[in-house]
Amino acid sequence: MLDLLVECGPDPTRGQLPIRFGWPGRMSDVAETLDCWEGDDYRYYRVRTPDGAHYILRQDLGAGRWQLHFYRRGP
Repeated sequence: MLDLLVECGPDPTRGQLPIRFGWPGRMSDVAETLDCWEGDDYRYYRVRTPDGAHYILRQDLGAGRWQLHFYRRGP
């Protein structure tokens, strides 16, 4: 898994949602948050970017780190 930079915006039900993510010089906007769930010490977000790609972003709640957990290219 790769560490990410993630920018979040407010969400009334979850507290925050990712709105941009990536690496320095290569950030992607989140077009839609498709799902969100929690595991032991982690929160997962399944998101779609404007190019139709799907990602699962994993947030380490204790350390505050974000990682790319899954990627599927868009159509």
